[in-house]
Amino acid sequence: MQTIAWPFIAAEALADGALTFRELRRFHAAVYPGVWAPRDASLSAIDRARAAWLWSGGRGVLAGLSASAMLGAKWIDPDAPAELMHANRRPPTGVIVYADRLAPAETQQVLGLPITTPARTAFDIGRRLEFTSAVQRIDALMAVTDLKVDAIHAVIADHRGCRGLVQLRKVLDLVDGGSESPYESLTRILLVRNGFPRPHTQVRVCDEYGFVVARLDMGWPRWRVGVDFDGAHHWTDPKQRSRDVERYAMLSELGWIDVRLTSEMLHNNPAAFLARVGSALLARGCPRTW
Repeated sequence: MQTIAWPFIAAEALADGALTFRELRRFHAAVYPGVWAPRDASLSAIDRARAAWLWSGGRGVLAGLSASAMLGAKWIDPDAPAELMHANRRPPTGVIVYADRLAPAETQQVLGLPITTPARTAFDIGRRLEFTSAVQRIDALMAVTDLKVDAIHAVIADHRGCRGLVQLRKVLDLVDGGSESPYESLTRILLVRNGFPRPHTQVRVCDEYGFVVARLDMGWPRWRVGVDFDGAHHWTDPKQRSRDVERYAMLSELGWIDVRLTSEMLHNNPAAFLARVGSALLARGCPRTW
């Protein structure tokens, strides 16, 4: 049996003699009708996107989260359905198809596959996903491309009357490519939705000599108040904990208040987090807006 790049079209592999029907059934499994991969393979979001494109006979255009994965965005569930712009309205389980109009300038090639451009991808994600997820996904897309909000508004101008534009415009008011994780995006949404001034992301804190001594997930440089989301590595990695201790000592010496947040607090006690941020901002002279 030859080594076959996967996912692959089974009929073509059999016709080429790359494997026998027995080898196909014994060592491989169907991803989508006619498209197979090794039985023990762990498929990524990109693998599923390629498999869906093969299922389309090479006529589909990868869109939505599939396009976002192809563009390098993180945090995409590898088991999520692949998404395509395609005329076939009867996709198999695990594939979502859309028949929306695509302008010629709204597609590009990545890794040999046709996908929607970053702006068109964000346009679709922002209309179709639940609000918070839409902000998180567009944040992630902006973080790995040079996508700007103006480019997404240009797509809106070319597709007036599409469903979901009311939500999309609200989503675009909140997106920020400076977020480095979905939790950071969720924290920013929580703050803004509760009336706090919109924080800057990835705030660089410099010492008296101009050297960067810390970078905060978000914050308000004018009032020297920052917010840091502590992921699991802050607690499980001894070296990280040591760096954190030194870092927060320097922040205090430079006059910064840094409010730390965990996923447990974000989900179970957001009011306590908001109260801490509010107290810090008020102590620094920020006019109350929340």
